[in-house]
Amino acid sequence: VQLQASGGGLVQTGGSLRLSCAASGRSLNGYATAWFRQAAGKEREFVAGFTRSGGSASADSVKGRFTISRDTAKTTVYLQMNDLKPEDTAVYYCAADRQIITSSIRTQSAYDYWGQGTLVTVSS
Repeated sequence: VQLQASGGGLVQTGGSLRLSCAASGRSLNGYATAWFRQAAGKEREFVAGFTRSGGSASADSVKGRFTISRDTAKTTVYLQMNDLKPEDTAVYYCAADRQIITSSIRTQSAYDYWGQGTLVTVSS
């Protein structure tokens, strides 16, 4: 599966962005899909994701501000980010895998397929 992430950019504190993760020519039905992010000098961390069965989860740091969704064809996963803060500045990556069990969706090493990353910069 090839994943293409897009939608990053520069935004002021309190602003919004929507990231997209498109799977090339195939459905992500049956895949766990997730967004991770990596800030400069920090480790990559889980942001939000869908389990293989369609349940969702998100990190405490983004609850109430970020929403993960997908299109009906399940070829694209979105991350709507509202009320952005400077600490949200990072490179955002999408990931997918068909083997992940629900308890592992927050674990980056469990994912085999990754997009290239898109930079989100939030200015104060």
